[in-house]
Amino acid sequence: MTTKTTFNSWVTCPQPNPQAKLRLFCLPHAGGSATVFRTWPDNLPSTIEVCPLELPGRGRQMNLSPYTKMQPLVREIAQNITPYLDKPFAIFGHSMGGLISFELSRLLRSDYHVTPLHLFIAARNAPQVTPTKPPIYNLPDAEFWQEILNYNGTPNEVMQNQDIIQIFLPILRADFTVLNTYAYQNQLAFDFPISVFGGLQDPEFTDYELEAWQEQTNTTFDLQMLEGNHFFIRSHEKILLRIISQKLE
Repeated sequence: MTTKTTFNSWVTCPQPNPQAKLRLFCLPHAGGSATVFRTWPDNLPSTIEVCPLELPGRGRQMNLSPYTKMQPLVREIAQNITPYLDKPFAIFGHSMGGLISFELSRLLRSDYHVTPLHLFIAARNAPQVTPTKPPIYNLPDAEFWQEILNYNGTPNEVMQNQDIIQIFLPILRADFTVLNTYAYQNQLAFDFPISVFGGLQDPEFTDYELEAWQEQTNTTFDLQMLEGNHFFIRSHEKILLRIISQKLE
């Protein structure tokens, strides 16, 4: 693999750590940016370099149009993380990021002949399980925004600021277009472990929808439920990262 030499707007490393033994790529929820993971290096061992991925339409990729289809997005991510695959890696995805992580792992396996050591999924139903909720990406703005608020992850300063809402709406609508138009294709299960996390107070997914991830791996699978709603990765970050570090050790 090539060595990283130039600025890459897709890969952010809040605390660069060239001595780390492995990299943890992190993908955020719909509308989220790489800053969601900015404190993660503080609570993970120095052997792990945290590398959140910045998707178009937010953060330092704010000037790029967000993607509305899964496969073009995943192909673009894969091309941009290639220079970072010079050491072992794992992938973590929260909510929408979980589904992207799954398809990214498939593409890396098929086109790049590399796979993560471990795939971590939080707050996302298994891809082969048909969603029970109707799509929301094509709702009128007011109804669409209300659906977003139901996830309980929107800061008060955003909910009350129309200017910020108007900035976020196109990004969120694009992200939910990725999710709501996703079509699962049957492929071979992975040969690496999958760990799934759910929030005990998250009404979005049933235990079955989370447990069904087990079908996607031929090796170790585990599901752990943590206190909190859809955004338990914020409220119980230290517990989550303790488990992740144990898995990667």
